[in-house]
Amino acid sequence: MKLGYFLSCEEYSPPELVEQAKLAADAGFTGLWISDHFHPWLDAQGESPFVWSMIGAISQVCDLPIMTAVTCPTMRIHPAIIAQAAATSSVLTKGRFVLGVGTGEALNEHITGATWPGSSVRREMLTEAVEVIRKLWRGKVVNHRGTYYTVEHARLYTCPDDPPPVYVSGFGPESISLAAEIGDGFVSTQPDADAVRQYRDQTGSEKPTVAGAKGCFAATKEEALGIAHRLWPTEGLPGELSQVLPDPEHFAQASELVTPDMLKMAHGPDPKPYLDMVEAYRDAGYDTLHIAAVGPRYAELIDLFAREILPQSN
Repeated sequence: MKLGYFLSCEEYSPPELVEQAKLAADAGFTGLWISDHFHPWLDAQGESPFVWSMIGAISQVCDLPIMTAVTCPTMRIHPAIIAQAAATSSVLTKGRFVLGVGTGEALNEHITGATWPGSSVRREMLTEAVEVIRKLWRGKVVNHRGTYYTVEHARLYTCPDDPPPVYVSGFGPESISLAAEIGDGFVSTQPDADAVRQYRDQTGSEKPTVAGAKGCFAATKEEALGIAHRLWPTEGLPGELSQVLPDPEHFAQASELVTPDMLKMAHGPDPKPYLDMVEAYRDAGYDTLHIAAVGPRYAELIDLFAREILPQSN
């Protein structure tokens, strides 16, 4: 299993994200994930730069492949605009760009005033959005009148030689089935062997399966857990709360129910928790795991991986 690095736009400023990308490349990580959010999950995280600006900046200082994890191309931004952004990103990265997509969260998508639909409608919207995006990547004039989207005489003039792959996020049997149907790869954040197995059974192929997980470095295990609980208690929220809560304030209220011992995040100064985390995702069958830093000591976490974990993983 390969190891990549996950850039958290919810927690770090644009200069910090660029710095992390360069550090990850120097450390030996094989690729980059980058989150696509309008809001952070919590005010304590404190950031939310525009992902497409970040990809442009990172492409000029780092040669690692970049994937959005994940973009919702259905409500906040019309899929035709996502198609243009992704095509430009692919050109800037010399074809090393993957568009990761999902059905999104109300946290980011409700901001234009549109009603947040149920999960079945969101899956239908995503299916049509991906269809629109792939049509536009052909570089021809597109006219599309569908159930959810209209595209009128649109053409992308800046396109890569080959269209980017589209990886689809899936949590639960129905969304995993959708990922198998329309995606070129599968995205998750859980070490869920059953999900990987379902995806592989339904695709009948070796399409890539990729995942992301977090780690928090600090001088002591106790300090690291405190930082993780302050910044990412949302990691302990169950079910579909992350899809339906609309504001960081609501996530803060729900997170009051999450105690530090409920967090499963690898943390502390020692390599073993991170090695165990990597092994859990390897055992689940993923091809690549991307590691996100939590807290201010991201350089030390990257260095720990460079010394103790990457040499025996990639």
